[in-house]
Amino acid sequence: MRSTTCSLILALLPMLAGAQTAVSATRAPWVADLGDGRYQNPVLHADYADPDAIRVGDMYYMVSSSFNNAPGLPLLQSSDLVNWELVGHALPALPPASVFAVPQPGKGVWAPALRHHAGKFWIFYPDPDFGVYVMTADRFAGPWSEPHLLLAGKGIIDPAPLWDDDGKAWLVHGWAKSRSGINNILTLRSMSPDATALLDARGKDIINGDLLPGYHTIEGPKLYKANGYYYVFAPAGGVEQGWQSVFRSRRIEGPYEDRIVMARGTSPINGPHQGAWVDGADGKDWFLHFQDKGAYGRVVHLQPMRWRDGWPVIGAEAGQSGVGEPVENYDKPAGKDRGVLVPPTGDEFASPRLGLQWQWNANQAKGWYALDARRGHLRLYAQPAAGSARMAPSVLTQKFPAPAFTVETKLEPHGAQLQRAGLVVLGVQYAWLGLRRSGGVTQLALSRCETPALACVEQVEPLPVTVKGPVYLRARVEEGALVQFSYSLDGVAYTPAGKPFQAVAGRWVGAQIGLMSLAAEGVQDRQSFIDVDYFRVGQ
Repeated sequence: MRSTTCSLILALLPMLAGAQTAVSATRAPWVADLGDGRYQNPVLHADYADPDAIRVGDMYYMVSSSFNNAPGLPLLQSSDLVNWELVGHALPALPPASVFAVPQPGKGVWAPALRHHAGKFWIFYPDPDFGVYVMTADRFAGPWSEPHLLLAGKGIIDPAPLWDDDGKAWLVHGWAKSRSGINNILTLRSMSPDATALLDARGKDIINGDLLPGYHTIEGPKLYKANGYYYVFAPAGGVEQGWQSVFRSRRIEGPYEDRIVMARGTSPINGPHQGAWVDGADGKDWFLHFQDKGAYGRVVHLQPMRWRDGWPVIGAEAGQSGVGEPVENYDKPAGKDRGVLVPPTGDEFASPRLGLQWQWNANQAKGWYALDARRGHLRLYAQPAAGSARMAPSVLTQKFPAPAFTVETKLEPHGAQLQRAGLVVLGVQYAWLGLRRSGGVTQLALSRCETPALACVEQVEPLPVTVKGPVYLRARVEEGALVQFSYSLDGVAYTPAGKPFQAVAGRWVGAQIGLMSLAAEGVQDRQSFIDVDYFRVGQ
């Protein structure tokens, strides 16, 4: 049993609904702030893909894509562009609700744009199968308005708005070839200033990568106006090996000239591109972008940015080439010191709300879990699921938070209908360690799905343990995303479970780690569940 003192401390820590404190952040698996006035990249070693960011006053705000996970559109804020805290999600459930009631790998929320205009925060986000949605909020942390479908259509992605000095409003977007049959093109649309409607029938293709030597897959545009120019910051060349280009014109409709302003160069950072130009409170400029790190997802880097002859140079420049390359560490931007902050990872389940880092595999349904059924525990009710756990809506996950880390959890099974439950590493291929009930007996097992398909038959490795009470599960993730599962019955001595599992990315997302509690298909039984005491993430 926990001591009274420990219980009081644990009850106080999650009062911010999962926000990470400066004290606990220093023990987090990955900290970008080096503590000596410098930072290391990535500033977020987690799958906050396709970031867009702005500054309002002395605070910086960031959103990222979230694909099929719910809640969607994570909201992060920082005072120095290095120490980021997760303050919520803009999208509690993905529309249409009937579609996202079940997992839709790779679909849902693609690259969003974040702006502050007319005293409000705005998010424009694309769903490649339905179109471009708009949401607003008076406060960044929310509440946010219901999504308004501004532009219906398939394959319309990566929107970015601009409200011009003359009162006109514009929207630029890219195209997904998988839905529209075209890509490598950026299209400009005329938009009503309140972003409720578009004012043209098709718009104008202002940038065509097919006409530019060596270009392919131009996407992820961000539209700005400065220095007497309209600038379109847009990546090209693909997420794994691409680069960052900038296009500029005196007229918003073009013609545009182009320049590559950041590429890998001699750095170890592959495909550095797609992100946000942010003007610092101290007058300096910065660029946030992602790097595709396979199983770790699209992690976020921060680059210094400077100007020459009306063109930005991002990162460390080689000579006078005008092309920068990513820095691995650099002097921190000036900003208010709020201590070391990182998005939360672990959860002691002592709060009335789940930690903000948790996301479901589909839109959450009522009755999946409870935090008040047993003090200090998460109760995950066994939800009906057939076949692949990858396609179970009620799997609860969070992002890989670092190159190497350890997750430990303690859970206790209840009920005759609990068929599969435990600690899961989810991706196109997945594995889980935990409880499997067969023939009226609950045993420990390691299950793998190493066929990269939506549905597969799990390969089960029974372990010589019959579970009648609590069980302790551990996953150690080493550099390279190699996962070794282990288990214990006393929380002290752990036994390795099977050979290491190679974690891999999901569909457009990194690997995820979390919890599952499943019954057989068609079975609903509120008396079958697991009680999870804690979910601890460490170095």
